[in-house]
Amino acid sequence: MAGNTFGESFKITTFGESHGAAVGVIVDGVTPGVEIDEPYIQVQMDRRKPGQSSVTSPRKEYDKIHIMSGVFEGKTTGTPLFIMLHNTDMRPEAYSDIQHSFRPGHADYTYLMKYGIRDHRGSGRASGRETAGRVAAGAVARKLLEHRGVNVVAYTKEIGGIRCESFDEDVIERNPVRACDLEAAGRMVEKIEYLSSIGDSCGGIVECRIRGVRPGIGEPVFDKLDAELAKAMLSIGAIKGIEFGAGFAAAGMLGSEHNDQMNASGFLTNNAGGIVGGISTGEEIVFRVVVKPTSSITVPQQTMNTAGEEQTIITEGRHDPCICPRIIPVVEAMACIVLEDLIKRQAAMHDR
Repeated sequence: MAGNTFGESFKITTFGESHGAAVGVIVDGVTPGVEIDEPYIQVQMDRRKPGQSSVTSPRKEYDKIHIMSGVFEGKTTGTPLFIMLHNTDMRPEAYSDIQHSFRPGHADYTYLMKYGIRDHRGSGRASGRETAGRVAAGAVARKLLEHRGVNVVAYTKEIGGIRCESFDEDVIERNPVRACDLEAAGRMVEKIEYLSSIGDSCGGIVECRIRGVRPGIGEPVFDKLDAELAKAMLSIGAIKGIEFGAGFAAAGMLGSEHNDQMNASGFLTNNAGGIVGGISTGEEIVFRVVVKPTSSITVPQQTMNTAGEEQTIITEGRHDPCICPRIIPVVEAMACIVLEDLIKRQAAMHDR
């Protein structure tokens, strides 16, 4: 199975399945001599883990990480980091009734078509559980970026058609949907809880802001900064679209409106979202991603089984009625990984 590794100078490889024994990540390209420990990484794992509130999956995984290699006496050694998380609350029997059925919105059909075999227990490798390894690796990248003065923060911008009308960074971790507007957050929670009560789900929009990236980061042709961020975000299973800066609104703007003019103090606007020509401008990097509605719902849906017979299916199990709150640390993690990778590539270019 190809495609489990991401990055070039800072490289991660995730492993494990939703209802297997463990999930985790191998991280290569870590700067040696940086102080890091399990509690630091655990903070990010706790933000991603299930069972946090009424709007997340009730699955009880403590997501306790174990650093198996790459750290000695509290500092990174420069050798590959091996981080493992044991799965503790697996219930594969919940999927027994649908093991031969294709769930709408899931990768059941495509995995079987590609590999001729699939793990039906909670989607196996295609499960959101795979992102636990990404968040662990992202915490390592975040620590390295802190030394560079880079800050990455993501938050819910919209859920189920309810949009944040204000931005207050201080409230993001003080509400269960991680919205940047407390008033909107309350209405989002009500919407999610109602949809959950009738067996349905909803999607939303997550926005990410990155500060402290100096100008000149990004490879200007195929490995543009925005292209690498887009690939990273679209590699997250629930994300179906991305836009930078003004984004799709640029289609309705004039060139004179969209161009970020400059004076001696810098850029007057930031419609480009901090990236021009695939390279960072030094302005705040801003992008938004579209998060699809959770595919696992108990509303009856039409499908077929592996024998080609039509049937109606209800997906049981423990699932998030909205993925936005728990995908936010994943978005941040992947952004950190991209930035650390491209910054290391830039440093290597100057060392030649």
